[in-house]
Amino acid sequence: MVHSPAPLSCPLSFLLSLAALTLSLAAGPARAAEPAAGAGQTASEVQIPPVPEGTPEELLAYIRSIKQNNVRPSSRQQMMQYMKQVATATVAAADKALPRLAATDPAYEEAATAKLESLMMLGRLGDKQAAATLNAFAATLVDSQSPTLAIEAKRLLLVSKAQTLFAKRDLAGAVALIGETKQLLEADPNDSATAGLAMQLASAFEHMPGGSDAARQAYQAFGPIFATSSNESIRQMAESFAGTLRRLSLPGNPMQIAGTLLNGQPFDQQTLAGKVVLVDFWATWCGPCVAEIPNVLEQYEKYHAQGFEVVGISLDQDRDALEKFVADRKIPWPILFEPSEGDGWQHPLATYYGISGIPTVILIGRDGNVITLNARGERLGEELDKIFSGTPAAGS
Repeated sequence: MVHSPAPLSCPLSFLLSLAALTLSLAAGPARAAEPAAGAGQTASEVQIPPVPEGTPEELLAYIRSIKQNNVRPSSRQQMMQYMKQVATATVAAADKALPRLAATDPAYEEAATAKLESLMMLGRLGDKQAAATLNAFAATLVDSQSPTLAIEAKRLLLVSKAQTLFAKRDLAGAVALIGETKQLLEADPNDSATAGLAMQLASAFEHMPGGSDAARQAYQAFGPIFATSSNESIRQMAESFAGTLRRLSLPGNPMQIAGTLLNGQPFDQQTLAGKVVLVDFWATWCGPCVAEIPNVLEQYEKYHAQGFEVVGISLDQDRDALEKFVADRKIPWPILFEPSEGDGWQHPLATYYGISGIPTVILIGRDGNVITLNARGERLGEELDKIFSGTPAAGS
């Protein structure tokens, strides 16, 4: 599936990408600076100096220094090894500095943040013990006198709970997780990191088998809070959430289809009355969409005479390219298209229904109510076979 310019990740991607949203600093502990031409060392050449026994200030200076090395890895493995060395040394240095710093000291926040970042990095590099250590340390910071540390710790703990839930595919804790995320979001509706976490969580539920109810709860919980934000990008997420809720609420209900046909004429939904309809959000530049066309054509040829129709909602921006594609492929069903007005998904229906990835294929029954939001591949044939199994062939 091809995702929108503001992608919503599937659960597996969520487990990796969500962690990156939990800390407000842009760089991780071992992010190498871009070296000047001819400068820097390869990862295999760099020897990280041992952690000093100095003052907290000297330990923080040490942490900064090892993070700023210009490194040119000769392989991905070498870079990962180097990053692990830096993260391990950073944790050790922070552990020496923290007990000697007052919780109100800005240096404490710097050391604690460095430790959180480094433990997160070690966990992503496969250190299983690092995850447990990270959770334990974050738990000590949720009541920190530093608002920054407190909220970062709370986000990290939410991420840990989410990772466990999705790894086990256990939705029993979904309501509590959504509630905790909502509470954190309510505390600061303008916080981009928390908003990003909420967005990823809702999307992950949506793409998790059996997670549609939890997804609806998440979108319902987070959307109204986004709408109150003074952060414009977060407010825009509220509009997207409203659309997604419309789509997730479609099963068992009618779907509104409106727009302009590729020939410039307005589309009349009444032409679909009494028919089984596949609504296909797609684009010519979307590989999975194009790969699905033969399957849809097969079902169209099999059942069109018995009342099966397809309506394509094109997210293309180039009308000429779309017209050529439709002509070359001899696509027989109506295509709705709207002229491009800026970046992102262009068709109003895509916005109205919160389409975040294509192909999105929705099957509507003869009664006008949606049957399923996922009628791709074999699922389409199975659904149509059930619907038309008792319908005599045309002309019989």
